Amino acid sequence: MYSLFIKTRVKPGCAEAFLTAIKVNAAASVANEPGCLVFDVSQDRLDPEVIYLYEIYQDDAAYEAHTQTAHFRDSRPLVEPLIAEQDCFESDVIARNPGF
Repeated sequence: MYSLFIKTRVKPGCAEAFLTAIKVNAAASVANEPGCLVFDVSQDRLDPEVIYLYEIYQDDAAYEAHTQTAHFRDSRPLVEPLIAEQDCFESDVIARNPGF
């Protein structure tokens, strides 16, 4: 399984707009993409302008399919202007705990 962890710092005052747009993408990804197993959105407790995304895909092909969806493409022009900086970490999932 392919995993993506993204740490995003949004521009001052842009957290709510970013969260609104990214939550739509996350919900549609999990609901409509069989290869998207997890798409979690978190906000830092100490710095609300830092947003974390944690995504798990069945494989690299499932992630590539994700980037071709309408909800992904529609979210890009909404979120990209709000981003001050972003770090992306890719990994292979070794073990996954059962869902709740």
